Amino acid sequence: MSKDYLTPSTLPQPKLKRTNTGFTPNQIIALDAAIPESAKHIWFKYSQLDLLEKKSRGANHEPNIHNIVDNPQKFEEEFVRHVETNLGRSMYNCDDLAAYQAAAKTVRDALIIDWANTQQRQTIQDGKRVYYLSLEFLMGRAMDNALINLKCEKNTRNSLNELGFNLEDVLNQEPDAALGNGGLGRLAACFVDSLSSKNYSGWGYGLNYQYGIFKQKIIDGYQIETPDYWLKYTNPWVLDRHEIQIPVDFYGYVYEESDPNTGKISKNWSGGERVLAVAADFPIPGYNTNNTNNLRLWNAKPTNEFDFTKFNAGDYQLSVASQQKAESITAVLYPNDNFEEGKELRLKQQYFWVAASLHDIVRRFKKNHHLNWQKFPEQIAIQLNDTHPTLAIVELQRILVDLEGLDWDEAWSIVTKVFAYTNHTVMVEALEKWPVGLVGRLLPRHLEIIYDINYFFLKQVEKNFPDQRDLQSKVSIIEEGNPKSVRMAYLAIVGSHKVNGVAELHSELIKTTIFKDFVKVFGPDKFTNVTNGITPRRWLRQANPKLAALIAKKLNDPNYEYLTNLGRLKDLERFIDDEKSSRNGTLSNLTISADWRY
Repeated sequence: MSKDYLTPSTLPQPKLKRTNTGFTPNQIIALDAAIPESAKHIWFKYSQLDLLEKKSRGANHEPNIHNIVDNPQKFEEEFVRHVETNLGRSMYNCDDLAAYQAAAKTVRDALIIDWANTQQRQTIQDGKRVYYLSLEFLMGRAMDNALINLKCEKNTRNSLNELGFNLEDVLNQEPDAALGNGGLGRLAACFVDSLSSKNYSGWGYGLNYQYGIFKQKIIDGYQIETPDYWLKYTNPWVLDRHEIQIPVDFYGYVYEESDPNTGKISKNWSGGERVLAVAADFPIPGYNTNNTNNLRLWNAKPTNEFDFTKFNAGDYQLSVASQQKAESITAVLYPNDNFEEGKELRLKQQYFWVAASLHDIVRRFKKNHHLNWQKFPEQIAIQLNDTHPTLAIVELQRILVDLEGLDWDEAWSIVTKVFAYTNHTVMVEALEKWPVGLVGRLLPRHLEIIYDINYFFLKQVEKNFPDQRDLQSKVSIIEEGNPKSVRMAYLAIVGSHKVNGVAELHSELIKTTIFKDFVKVFGPDKFTNVTNGITPRRWLRQANPKLAALIAKKLNDPNYEYLTNLGRLKDLERFIDDEKSSRNGTLSNLTISADWRY
Protein backbone atom coordinates (compact mmCIF):
# COMPACT_ATOMS: atom_id res chain seq x y z
CA MET A 1 0.00 0.00 0.00
CA SER A 2 1.26 3.47 -0.88
CA LYS A 3 2.49 5.56 2.02
CA ASP A 4 0.36 8.44 0.73
CA TYR A 5 -2.87 6.44 0.78
CA LEU A 6 -5.20 7.67 3.53
CA THR A 7 -7.21 5.10 5.47
CA PRO A 8 -9.59 5.77 8.38
CA SER A 9 -6.81 4.85 10.81
CA THR A 10 -4.30 7.24 9.22
CA LEU A 11 -6.65 10.20 8.78
CA PRO A 12 -5.77 12.94 11.26
CA GLN A 13 -8.88 13.06 13.43
CA PRO A 14 -9.76 15.99 15.70
CA LYS A 15 -9.53 15.17 19.37
CA LEU A 16 -11.98 16.71 21.84
CA LYS A 17 -13.62 14.96 24.75
CA ARG A 18 -16.68 17.22 24.95
CA THR A 19 -18.80 17.34 21.82
CA ASN A 20 -21.68 19.38 20.48
CA THR A 21 -21.92 21.80 23.41
CA GLY A 22 -19.89 24.71 22.12
CA PHE A 23 -16.38 25.17 20.72
CA THR A 24 -14.28 28.27 21.29
CA PRO A 25 -12.88 30.05 18.20
CA ASN A 26 -9.39 28.75 18.96
CA GLN A 27 -10.69 25.18 19.25
CA ILE A 28 -12.46 25.49 15.90
CA ILE A 29 -9.28 26.75 14.22
CA ALA A 30 -7.22 23.88 15.65
CA LEU A 31 -9.79 21.22 14.80
CA ASP A 32 -10.45 22.64 11.35
CA ALA A 33 -6.77 22.41 10.44
CA ALA A 34 -6.76 18.66 11.13
CA ILE A 35 -9.64 17.78 8.78
CA PRO A 36 -8.93 17.14 5.06
CA GLU A 37 -10.47 19.68 2.65
CA SER A 38 -12.39 16.97 0.78
CA ALA A 39 -14.03 15.83 4.02
CA LYS A 40 -14.83 19.42 5.01
CA HIS A 41 -16.53 20.04 1.67
CA ILE A 42 -18.94 17.17 2.30
CA TRP A 43 -19.65 18.26 5.87
CA PHE A 44 -20.32 21.86 4.84
CA LYS A 45 -22.57 20.70 2.04
CA TYR A 46 -24.96 18.79 4.27
CA SER A 47 -24.50 20.12 7.81
CA GLN A 48 -27.24 22.23 9.35
CA LEU A 49 -25.04 23.36 12.24
CA ASP A 50 -23.69 26.90 12.33
CA LEU A 51 -20.20 26.02 13.59
CA LEU A 52 -18.57 27.86 10.67
CA GLU A 53 -19.46 30.20 7.83
CA LYS A 54 -20.50 27.43 5.47
CA LYS A 55 -21.13 29.60 2.39
CA SER A 56 -17.51 30.67 2.26
CA ARG A 57 -16.36 27.07 2.67
CA GLY A 58 -18.08 25.34 -0.24
CA ALA A 59 -21.67 25.00 0.97
CA ASN A 60 -24.17 25.73 -1.78
CA HIS A 61 -27.34 25.93 0.28
CA GLU A 62 -28.76 27.75 3.26
CA PRO A 63 -30.45 24.99 5.27
CA ASN A 64 -33.79 25.62 6.93
CA ILE A 65 -33.32 24.17 10.39
CA HIS A 66 -37.08 23.90 10.90
CA ASN A 67 -37.65 22.34 7.49
CA ILE A 68 -38.55 19.02 9.11
CA VAL A 69 -41.49 20.43 11.07
CA ASP A 70 -42.41 23.36 8.82
CA ASN A 71 -42.76 21.24 5.69
CA PRO A 72 -45.57 18.64 5.98
CA GLN A 73 -44.07 16.46 3.25
CA LYS A 74 -40.69 16.44 5.01
CA PHE A 75 -42.34 15.64 8.36
CA GLU A 76 -44.19 12.70 6.83
CA GLU A 77 -41.01 11.45 5.15
CA GLU A 78 -39.03 11.59 8.41
CA PHE A 79 -41.91 10.05 10.38
CA VAL A 80 -42.03 7.02 8.09
CA ARG A 81 -38.24 6.72 8.15
CA HIS A 82 -38.20 6.66 11.96
CA VAL A 83 -41.00 4.06 12.05
CA GLU A 84 -39.16 1.77 9.66
CA THR A 85 -35.51 2.26 10.67
CA ASN A 86 -35.49 3.31 14.34
CA LEU A 87 -38.53 1.34 15.49
CA GLY A 88 -38.35 -1.58 13.07
CA ARG A 89 -42.05 -1.34 12.27
CA SER A 90 -44.21 -0.65 9.23
CA MET A 91 -47.57 0.90 8.44
CA TYR A 92 -49.18 -2.46 9.28
CA ASN A 93 -48.14 -2.49 12.93
CA CYS A 94 -47.59 1.20 13.73
CA ASP A 95 -49.88 1.82 16.70
CA ASP A 96 -50.35 5.07 18.64
CA LEU A 97 -47.30 4.39 20.82
CA ALA A 98 -45.08 3.84 17.78
CA ALA A 99 -46.60 6.93 16.16
CA TYR A 100 -45.71 8.97 19.24
CA GLN A 101 -42.14 7.66 19.26
CA ALA A 102 -41.67 8.39 15.55
CA ALA A 103 -43.27 11.84 15.78
CA ALA A 104 -41.21 12.70 18.87
CA LYS A 105 -37.98 11.69 17.15
CA THR A 106 -38.95 13.71 14.08
CA VAL A 107 -39.65 16.86 16.08
CA ARG A 108 -36.56 16.29 18.21
CA ASP A 109 -34.37 16.17 15.10
CA ALA A 110 -35.33 19.78 14.38
CA LEU A 111 -34.95 20.70 18.04
CA ILE A 112 -31.44 19.25 18.31
CA ILE A 113 -30.21 21.50 15.48
CA ASP A 114 -31.51 24.57 17.32
CA TRP A 115 -30.00 23.23 20.54
CA ALA A 116 -26.53 22.66 19.05
CA ASN A 117 -26.52 26.05 17.32
CA THR A 118 -27.60 27.75 20.55
CA GLN A 119 -24.75 26.19 22.54
CA GLN A 120 -22.25 27.24 19.88
CA ARG A 121 -23.61 30.78 19.69
CA GLN A 122 -23.51 31.18 23.47
CA THR A 123 -19.92 29.92 23.59
CA ILE A 124 -18.79 32.41 20.94
CA GLN A 125 -20.71 35.33 22.50
CA ASP A 126 -19.24 34.41 25.91
CA GLY A 127 -21.88 36.27 27.89
CA LYS A 128 -23.02 35.66 31.43
CA ARG A 129 -24.74 32.32 31.99
CA VAL A 130 -27.41 31.44 34.52
CA TYR A 131 -27.40 27.96 36.06
CA TYR A 132 -30.52 26.78 37.87
CA LEU A 133 -29.92 23.97 40.36
CA SER A 134 -33.08 22.14 41.34
CA LEU A 135 -33.58 18.63 42.68
CA GLU A 136 -36.93 18.63 40.88
CA PHE A 137 -37.98 19.60 37.36
CA LEU A 138 -41.67 18.87 36.83
CA MET A 139 -41.48 19.26 33.06
CA GLY A 140 -44.81 17.85 31.91
CA ARG A 141 -45.15 16.31 28.48
CA ALA A 142 -42.42 17.47 26.15
CA MET A 143 -43.97 16.94 22.72
CA ASP A 144 -46.99 19.21 23.13
CA ASN A 145 -44.74 21.89 24.58
CA ALA A 146 -42.24 21.56 21.71
CA LEU A 147 -44.97 21.79 19.06
CA ILE A 148 -46.30 25.01 20.58
CA ASN A 149 -42.90 26.62 21.11
CA LEU A 150 -41.74 25.69 17.60
CA LYS A 151 -45.13 26.89 16.28
CA CYS A 152 -45.64 23.73 14.25
CA GLU A 153 -48.66 22.22 16.03
CA LYS A 154 -51.04 22.77 13.08
CA ASN A 155 -48.67 21.25 10.50
CA THR A 156 -47.97 18.27 12.75
CA ARG A 157 -51.67 17.68 13.37
CA ASN A 158 -52.39 17.75 9.64
CA SER A 159 -49.47 15.46 8.81
CA LEU A 160 -50.51 12.92 11.43
CA ASN A 161 -54.06 13.01 10.10
CA GLU A 162 -52.72 12.27 6.63
CA LEU A 163 -50.80 9.33 8.10
CA GLY A 164 -53.93 8.02 9.84
CA PHE A 165 -53.36 9.25 13.39
CA ASN A 166 -54.99 11.75 15.73
CA LEU A 167 -52.63 14.22 17.43
CA GLU A 168 -54.36 13.99 20.83
CA ASP A 169 -54.18 10.18 20.79
CA VAL A 170 -50.49 10.38 19.93
CA LEU A 171 -49.75 12.98 22.63
CA ASN A 172 -51.49 10.81 25.25
CA GLN A 173 -48.85 8.10 24.74
CA GLU A 174 -46.17 10.26 26.37
CA PRO A 175 -45.70 9.64 30.10
CA ASP A 176 -45.02 12.59 32.37
CA ALA A 177 -41.29 12.86 33.00
CA ALA A 178 -40.93 11.70 36.62
CA LEU A 179 -38.31 14.31 37.48
CA GLY A 180 -40.35 16.17 40.11
CA ASN A 181 -43.58 16.02 42.07
CA GLY A 182 -44.68 19.47 43.19
CA GLY A 183 -44.50 23.24 43.06
CA LEU A 184 -40.74 23.24 43.54
CA GLY A 185 -40.27 21.25 40.35
CA ARG A 186 -42.89 23.12 38.34
CA LEU A 187 -41.29 26.45 39.29
CA ALA A 188 -37.97 25.12 38.00
CA ALA A 189 -39.56 23.93 34.75
CA CYS A 190 -41.24 27.29 34.17
CA PHE A 191 -37.97 29.12 34.84
CA VAL A 192 -35.96 27.13 32.28
CA ASP A 193 -38.77 27.58 29.74
CA SER A 194 -38.76 31.34 30.33
CA LEU A 195 -34.97 31.57 30.10
CA SER A 196 -35.15 30.03 26.64
CA SER A 197 -38.14 32.08 25.53
CA LYS A 198 -36.53 35.36 26.63
CA ASN A 199 -33.27 34.44 24.85
CA TYR A 200 -31.09 34.17 27.96
CA SER A 201 -28.14 31.81 28.24
CA GLY A 202 -29.43 29.50 30.94
CA TRP A 203 -29.03 25.85 31.88
CA GLY A 204 -30.81 23.72 34.43
CA TYR A 205 -29.05 20.95 36.36
CA GLY A 206 -30.91 18.03 37.90
CA LEU A 207 -30.97 14.25 38.29
CA ASN A 208 -32.35 11.71 35.81
CA TYR A 209 -34.48 9.64 38.21
CA GLN A 210 -35.13 6.15 36.94
CA TYR A 211 -38.38 5.65 38.89
CA GLY A 212 -39.43 9.16 39.91
CA ILE A 213 -40.99 9.32 43.37
CA PHE A 214 -43.75 6.69 43.05
CA LYS A 215 -46.88 5.83 41.11
CA GLN A 216 -50.08 5.89 43.13
CA LYS A 217 -52.70 3.17 42.98
CA ILE A 218 -55.85 2.96 45.10
CA ILE A 219 -56.62 -0.66 46.03
CA ASP A 220 -59.52 -1.43 48.43
CA GLY A 221 -59.55 2.21 49.48
CA TYR A 222 -55.85 2.33 50.36
CA GLN A 223 -52.99 4.11 48.61
CA ILE A 224 -50.42 1.69 47.25
CA GLU A 225 -47.07 3.08 46.10
CA THR A 226 -45.41 1.39 43.14
CA PRO A 227 -42.40 2.37 41.02
CA ASP A 228 -43.12 4.80 38.20
CA TYR A 229 -41.64 3.05 35.17
CA TRP A 230 -41.73 6.21 33.09
CA LEU A 231 -38.61 5.19 31.14
CA LYS A 232 -39.99 1.81 30.07
CA TYR A 233 -39.93 2.90 26.42
CA THR A 234 -36.94 5.26 26.92
CA ASN A 235 -37.17 9.04 26.64
CA PRO A 236 -36.89 10.26 23.03
CA TRP A 237 -36.36 13.86 24.16
CA VAL A 238 -33.13 13.20 26.02
CA LEU A 239 -29.75 13.04 24.32
CA ASP A 240 -27.51 10.59 26.19
CA ARG A 241 -24.01 12.06 26.56
CA HIS A 242 -22.01 8.94 27.44
CA GLU A 243 -18.77 10.79 26.69
CA ILE A 244 -19.41 13.29 29.50
CA GLN A 245 -18.44 11.47 32.69
CA ILE A 246 -17.46 13.22 35.90
CA PRO A 247 -16.02 11.25 38.85
CA VAL A 248 -17.66 12.01 42.21
CA ASP A 249 -16.07 10.85 45.47
CA PHE A 250 -17.50 9.95 48.89
CA TYR A 251 -16.05 8.96 52.30
CA GLY A 252 -12.25 8.75 52.49
CA TYR A 253 -9.99 10.97 54.59
CA VAL A 254 -8.28 14.38 54.54
CA TYR A 255 -4.55 14.96 54.87
CA GLU A 256 -2.29 18.02 54.77
CA GLU A 257 0.53 18.58 52.33
CA SER A 258 3.22 21.26 52.40
CA ASP A 259 4.64 22.84 49.24
CA PRO A 260 8.45 22.41 49.48
CA ASN A 261 9.04 25.69 47.62
CA THR A 262 6.55 28.04 49.29
CA GLY A 263 5.76 26.23 52.52
CA LYS A 264 2.05 26.68 51.80
CA ILE A 265 -0.07 23.98 53.41
CA SER A 266 -2.88 22.50 51.35
CA LYS A 267 -5.64 20.03 52.16
CA ASN A 268 -6.20 16.89 50.10
CA TRP A 269 -9.24 14.61 50.11
CA SER A 270 -8.42 11.01 49.21
CA GLY A 271 -9.61 7.44 49.37
CA GLY A 272 -13.18 6.33 49.71
CA GLU A 273 -15.72 5.45 47.05
CA ARG A 274 -15.99 6.82 43.52
CA VAL A 275 -19.08 7.02 41.31
CA LEU A 276 -19.41 8.39 37.77
CA ALA A 277 -21.91 11.10 36.88
CA VAL A 278 -22.94 10.54 33.26
CA ALA A 279 -24.77 13.36 31.49
CA ALA A 280 -28.09 13.29 29.64
CA ASP A 281 -29.23 16.50 27.92
CA PHE A 282 -32.86 17.60 27.65
CA PRO A 283 -33.27 20.44 25.09
CA ILE A 284 -35.53 23.28 26.30
CA PRO A 285 -37.03 25.15 23.32
CA GLY A 286 -37.98 28.79 23.64
CA TYR A 287 -41.26 30.11 22.30
CA ASN A 288 -41.04 31.60 18.79
CA THR A 289 -37.24 31.72 18.92
CA ASN A 290 -34.36 29.49 17.84
CA ASN A 291 -32.90 29.82 21.35
CA THR A 292 -32.89 26.30 22.80
CA ASN A 293 -31.23 25.97 26.20
CA ASN A 294 -30.34 22.81 28.05
CA LEU A 295 -31.41 20.84 31.09
CA ARG A 296 -28.51 18.57 32.00
CA LEU A 297 -29.55 15.53 34.02
CA TRP A 298 -27.05 13.25 35.73
CA ASN A 299 -27.15 9.45 35.86
CA ALA A 300 -25.13 7.64 38.54
CA LYS A 301 -22.95 4.83 37.19
CA PRO A 302 -20.21 2.71 38.80
CA THR A 303 -16.59 2.99 37.75
CA ASN A 304 -16.69 -0.80 37.26
CA GLU A 305 -20.08 -2.31 36.48
CA PHE A 306 -19.20 -5.99 36.62
CA ASP A 307 -16.82 -8.05 38.75
CA PHE A 308 -15.87 -11.01 36.56
CA THR A 309 -13.86 -12.71 39.32
CA LYS A 310 -16.82 -12.78 41.71
CA PHE A 311 -19.14 -13.94 38.93
CA ASN A 312 -16.87 -16.86 38.02
CA ALA A 313 -16.65 -17.76 41.70
CA GLY A 314 -20.43 -18.03 41.87
CA ASP A 315 -21.01 -14.75 43.74
CA TYR A 316 -23.56 -13.55 41.18
CA GLN A 317 -25.16 -10.91 43.39
CA LEU A 318 -21.82 -9.49 44.51
CA SER A 319 -20.61 -9.35 40.91
CA VAL A 320 -23.11 -6.54 40.19
CA ALA A 321 -23.21 -5.03 43.69
CA SER A 322 -21.18 -1.94 42.74
CA GLN A 323 -23.53 -1.23 39.85
CA GLN A 324 -26.63 -1.51 42.04
CA LYS A 325 -25.10 0.63 44.78
CA ALA A 326 -24.09 3.41 42.38
CA GLU A 327 -27.33 3.46 40.41
CA SER A 328 -29.40 3.68 43.62
CA ILE A 329 -28.24 7.32 43.87
CA THR A 330 -30.43 8.32 40.94
CA ALA A 331 -33.10 5.63 41.29
CA VAL A 332 -35.81 7.70 43.00
CA LEU A 333 -36.62 11.26 44.00
CA TYR A 334 -36.43 11.79 47.79
CA PRO A 335 -35.36 8.40 49.20
CA ASN A 336 -37.10 7.58 52.48
CA ASP A 337 -35.02 9.24 55.22
CA ASN A 338 -36.81 7.72 58.22
CA PHE A 339 -33.78 5.47 58.80
CA GLU A 340 -30.02 6.07 58.71
CA GLU A 341 -29.36 4.37 55.37
CA GLY A 342 -32.07 6.50 53.77
CA LYS A 343 -30.63 9.70 55.25
CA GLU A 344 -27.20 8.83 53.92
CA LEU A 345 -28.54 8.03 50.45
CA ARG A 346 -30.42 11.33 50.31
CA LEU A 347 -27.32 13.35 51.29
CA LYS A 348 -25.26 11.29 48.86
CA GLN A 349 -27.77 12.13 46.13
CA GLN A 350 -27.52 15.85 46.83
CA TYR A 351 -23.73 15.94 46.81
CA PHE A 352 -23.46 13.73 43.72
CA TRP A 353 -25.69 16.15 41.82
CA VAL A 354 -24.04 19.42 42.88
CA ALA A 355 -20.49 18.07 42.56
CA ALA A 356 -21.04 16.94 38.97
CA SER A 357 -22.81 20.20 38.12
CA LEU A 358 -20.13 22.45 39.66
CA HIS A 359 -17.29 20.63 37.93
CA ASP A 360 -19.17 20.91 34.63
CA ILE A 361 -19.74 24.65 35.16
CA VAL A 362 -16.09 25.25 36.09
CA ARG A 363 -14.90 23.23 33.09
CA ARG A 364 -17.04 25.33 30.76
CA PHE A 365 -15.77 28.57 32.31
CA LYS A 366 -12.12 27.52 32.02
CA LYS A 367 -12.63 26.69 28.35
CA ASN A 368 -12.93 30.41 27.59
CA HIS A 369 -11.27 32.11 30.56
CA HIS A 370 -8.61 29.64 31.69
CA LEU A 371 -7.54 30.72 35.20
CA ASN A 372 -8.88 34.28 35.33
CA TRP A 373 -11.01 33.58 38.40
CA GLN A 374 -11.94 37.21 38.99
CA LYS A 375 -14.15 36.94 35.91
CA PHE A 376 -16.04 33.97 37.36
CA PRO A 377 -18.79 36.05 39.07
CA GLU A 378 -19.07 38.18 35.92
CA GLN A 379 -19.71 35.08 33.81
CA ILE A 380 -21.58 32.76 36.18
CA ALA A 381 -24.77 33.07 38.24
CA ILE A 382 -26.04 30.02 40.13
CA GLN A 383 -29.55 29.93 41.58
CA LEU A 384 -30.25 27.46 44.40
CA ASN A 385 -33.86 26.25 44.32
CA ASP A 386 -34.45 25.55 48.03
CA THR A 387 -31.74 24.11 50.29
CA HIS A 388 -31.18 20.82 48.44
CA PRO A 389 -28.27 22.22 46.34
CA THR A 390 -26.65 24.17 49.21
CA LEU A 391 -23.60 21.90 49.22
CA ALA A 392 -22.73 23.56 45.90
CA ILE A 393 -21.47 26.53 47.94
CA VAL A 394 -19.07 24.29 49.84
CA GLU A 395 -18.05 22.38 46.72
CA LEU A 396 -17.15 25.55 44.81
CA GLN A 397 -15.07 26.77 47.76
CA ARG A 398 -13.30 23.38 47.80
CA ILE A 399 -12.63 23.53 44.05
CA LEU A 400 -11.19 27.03 44.25
CA VAL A 401 -9.06 26.47 47.37
CA ASP A 402 -8.01 22.81 47.17
CA LEU A 403 -7.92 22.20 43.41
CA GLU A 404 -7.20 25.62 41.91
CA GLY A 405 -4.95 26.94 44.69
CA LEU A 406 -6.73 30.22 45.52
CA ASP A 407 -6.43 31.77 48.96
CA TRP A 408 -9.44 31.30 51.23
CA ASP A 409 -10.56 34.94 51.24
CA GLU A 410 -10.22 35.33 47.47
CA ALA A 411 -12.18 32.13 46.89
CA TRP A 412 -14.93 33.06 49.36
CA SER A 413 -15.30 36.49 47.77
CA ILE A 414 -15.95 34.76 44.43
CA VAL A 415 -18.34 32.18 45.90
CA THR A 416 -20.57 34.74 47.62
CA LYS A 417 -20.96 36.75 44.41
CA VAL A 418 -22.04 33.72 42.39
CA PHE A 419 -24.86 32.12 44.42
CA ALA A 420 -28.41 33.22 45.15
CA TYR A 421 -30.89 31.23 47.24
CA THR A 422 -34.66 30.73 46.86
CA ASN A 423 -36.47 29.88 50.09
CA HIS A 424 -39.81 28.03 49.94
CA THR A 425 -41.00 27.84 53.56
CA VAL A 426 -41.76 29.92 56.65
CA MET A 427 -41.69 26.95 59.03
CA VAL A 428 -38.55 26.45 61.10
CA GLU A 429 -39.17 22.70 61.33
CA ALA A 430 -39.20 22.45 57.52
CA LEU A 431 -35.69 23.89 57.14
CA GLU A 432 -33.26 21.16 56.11
CA LYS A 433 -30.60 20.00 58.59
CA TRP A 434 -27.99 17.24 58.41
CA PRO A 435 -26.26 15.53 61.36
CA VAL A 436 -22.63 16.59 61.65
CA GLY A 437 -21.55 12.96 62.06
CA LEU A 438 -23.18 11.94 58.79
CA VAL A 439 -21.68 14.87 56.87
CA GLY A 440 -18.23 14.18 58.31
CA ARG A 441 -18.34 10.49 57.43
CA LEU A 442 -19.65 10.97 53.90
CA LEU A 443 -17.87 14.26 53.05
CA PRO A 444 -14.96 14.78 55.47
CA ARG A 445 -13.36 17.70 53.63
CA HIS A 446 -16.68 19.47 53.20
CA LEU A 447 -17.38 19.35 56.92
CA GLU A 448 -14.03 21.04 57.55
CA ILE A 449 -14.92 23.76 55.06
CA ILE A 450 -18.37 24.24 56.63
CA TYR A 451 -16.74 24.71 60.05
CA ASP A 452 -14.30 27.22 58.56
CA ILE A 453 -17.10 29.15 56.85
CA ASN A 454 -19.00 29.25 60.13
CA TYR A 455 -15.91 30.30 62.11
CA PHE A 456 -15.10 33.28 59.89
CA PHE A 457 -18.76 34.28 59.68
CA LEU A 458 -19.24 34.23 63.46
CA LYS A 459 -16.01 36.21 63.97
CA GLN A 460 -17.49 38.91 61.73
CA VAL A 461 -20.77 38.82 63.67
CA GLU A 462 -18.83 39.16 66.93
CA LYS A 463 -16.91 42.13 65.52
CA ASN A 464 -20.03 43.93 64.29
CA PHE A 465 -22.24 43.08 67.28
CA PRO A 466 -19.87 42.84 70.28
CA ASP A 467 -22.64 43.30 72.85
CA GLN A 468 -24.96 40.60 71.45
CA ARG A 469 -23.31 37.31 72.31
CA ASP A 470 -26.55 35.35 71.86
CA LEU A 471 -26.76 36.48 68.23
CA GLN A 472 -23.86 34.19 67.32
CA SER A 473 -25.69 31.07 68.46
CA LYS A 474 -28.86 32.20 66.67
CA VAL A 475 -27.16 32.56 63.28
CA SER A 476 -24.56 29.80 63.60
CA ILE A 477 -24.53 27.33 60.71
CA ILE A 478 -23.82 24.59 63.26
CA GLU A 479 -26.75 23.89 65.56
CA GLU A 480 -25.68 22.66 68.98
CA GLY A 481 -27.67 19.70 70.20
CA ASN A 482 -27.76 15.96 70.20
CA PRO A 483 -26.84 15.37 67.51
CA LYS A 484 -25.11 18.50 66.26
CA SER A 485 -26.51 19.52 62.89
CA VAL A 486 -25.58 21.60 59.85
CA ARG A 487 -28.36 24.12 59.16
CA MET A 488 -28.48 24.18 55.38
CA ALA A 489 -30.69 27.26 55.03
CA TYR A 490 -28.24 29.24 57.18
CA LEU A 491 -25.34 28.02 55.05
CA ALA A 492 -27.27 29.07 51.92
CA ILE A 493 -27.85 32.57 53.32
CA VAL A 494 -24.24 33.07 54.39
CA GLY A 495 -22.90 31.84 51.05
CA SER A 496 -25.29 33.78 48.78
CA HIS A 497 -25.48 37.43 47.76
CA LYS A 498 -29.29 37.38 47.50
CA VAL A 499 -32.10 35.49 49.24
CA ASN A 500 -35.63 35.53 47.88
CA GLY A 501 -39.04 34.30 48.85
CA VAL A 502 -41.60 33.17 46.30
CA ALA A 503 -44.46 35.61 47.00
CA GLU A 504 -44.61 39.14 48.40
CA LEU A 505 -46.19 38.05 51.70
CA HIS A 506 -43.83 35.09 52.02
CA SER A 507 -40.78 37.26 51.36
CA GLU A 508 -41.84 39.68 54.09
CA LEU A 509 -42.57 36.88 56.54
CA ILE A 510 -39.15 35.27 56.26
CA LYS A 511 -37.56 38.63 57.10
CA THR A 512 -39.65 39.01 60.25
CA THR A 513 -39.70 35.38 61.41
CA ILE A 514 -37.29 32.57 60.53
CA PHE A 515 -34.50 34.79 59.11
CA LYS A 516 -34.96 37.96 61.16
CA ASP A 517 -31.54 37.56 62.81
CA PHE A 518 -29.87 37.40 59.40
CA VAL A 519 -31.65 40.61 58.40
CA LYS A 520 -29.98 42.19 61.42
CA VAL A 521 -26.57 40.81 60.38
CA PHE A 522 -26.69 41.48 56.62
CA GLY A 523 -29.31 44.22 56.37
CA PRO A 524 -32.67 44.06 54.55
CA ASP A 525 -31.24 44.60 51.05
CA LYS A 526 -29.91 41.04 50.90
CA PHE A 527 -33.50 39.76 51.04
CA THR A 528 -35.82 40.29 48.12
CA ASN A 529 -38.99 38.96 46.53
CA VAL A 530 -39.39 37.04 43.28
CA THR A 531 -43.04 36.08 42.91
CA ASN A 532 -43.56 32.60 41.50
CA GLY A 533 -44.92 32.72 37.97
CA ILE A 534 -46.05 30.14 35.46
CA THR A 535 -45.34 29.97 31.76
CA PRO A 536 -48.41 31.04 29.76
CA ARG A 537 -47.25 28.90 26.87
CA ARG A 538 -48.05 25.70 28.77
CA TRP A 539 -50.66 26.90 31.25
CA LEU A 540 -52.70 28.98 28.81
CA ARG A 541 -51.87 28.17 25.20
CA GLN A 542 -51.49 24.43 25.82
CA ALA A 543 -53.90 23.93 28.71
CA ASN A 544 -56.71 26.11 27.33
CA PRO A 545 -56.24 26.66 23.58
CA LYS A 546 -59.79 28.02 23.11
CA LEU A 547 -59.24 30.74 25.68
CA ALA A 548 -55.78 31.49 24.26
CA ALA A 549 -57.30 31.88 20.79
CA LEU A 550 -60.06 34.12 22.13
CA ILE A 551 -57.50 36.38 23.83
CA ALA A 552 -55.42 36.55 20.66
CA LYS A 553 -58.51 37.52 18.68
CA LYS A 554 -59.54 40.23 21.14
CA LEU A 555 -56.00 41.64 21.19
CA ASN A 556 -55.77 41.48 17.39
CA ASP A 557 -52.67 39.34 17.89
CA PRO A 558 -52.72 36.50 15.32
CA ASN A 559 -49.12 35.52 16.18
CA TYR A 560 -49.87 35.11 19.90
CA GLU A 561 -47.11 37.55 20.82
CA TYR A 562 -48.85 38.24 24.13
CA LEU A 563 -47.60 34.84 25.32
CA THR A 564 -44.18 36.44 25.89
CA ASN A 565 -45.59 39.77 27.11
CA LEU A 566 -48.47 39.24 29.52
CA GLY A 567 -48.62 42.97 30.18
CA ARG A 568 -50.76 43.11 27.06
CA LEU A 569 -53.57 41.31 28.91
CA LYS A 570 -54.39 44.65 30.52
CA ASP A 571 -55.86 45.62 27.14
CA LEU A 572 -58.63 43.08 27.78
CA GLU A 573 -60.15 45.31 30.45
CA ARG A 574 -62.24 47.03 27.80
CA PHE A 575 -64.02 43.70 27.20
CA ILE A 576 -64.84 43.11 30.85
CA ASP A 577 -68.58 43.46 30.24
CA ASP A 578 -68.55 41.37 27.06
CA GLU A 579 -70.62 38.44 28.34
CA LYS A 580 -70.76 36.77 24.92
CA SER A 581 -66.98 36.27 24.74
CA SER A 582 -66.82 34.91 28.26
CA ARG A 583 -69.80 32.59 27.69
CA ASN A 584 -68.45 31.26 24.40
CA GLY A 585 -65.07 30.41 25.91
CA THR A 586 -66.63 28.71 28.93
CA LEU A 587 -69.19 26.68 26.96
CA SER A 588 -66.53 25.53 24.50
CA ASN A 589 -64.33 24.21 27.29
CA LEU A 590 -67.28 22.56 29.05
CA THR A 591 -68.07 20.74 25.80
CA ILE A 592 -64.46 19.54 25.51
CA SER A 593 -64.53 18.39 29.15
CA ALA A 594 -67.79 16.51 28.63
CA ASP A 595 -66.46 14.81 25.49
CA TRP A 596 -63.32 13.75 27.36
CA ARG A 597 -65.22 12.35 30.36
CA TYR A 598 -67.96 10.51 28.50
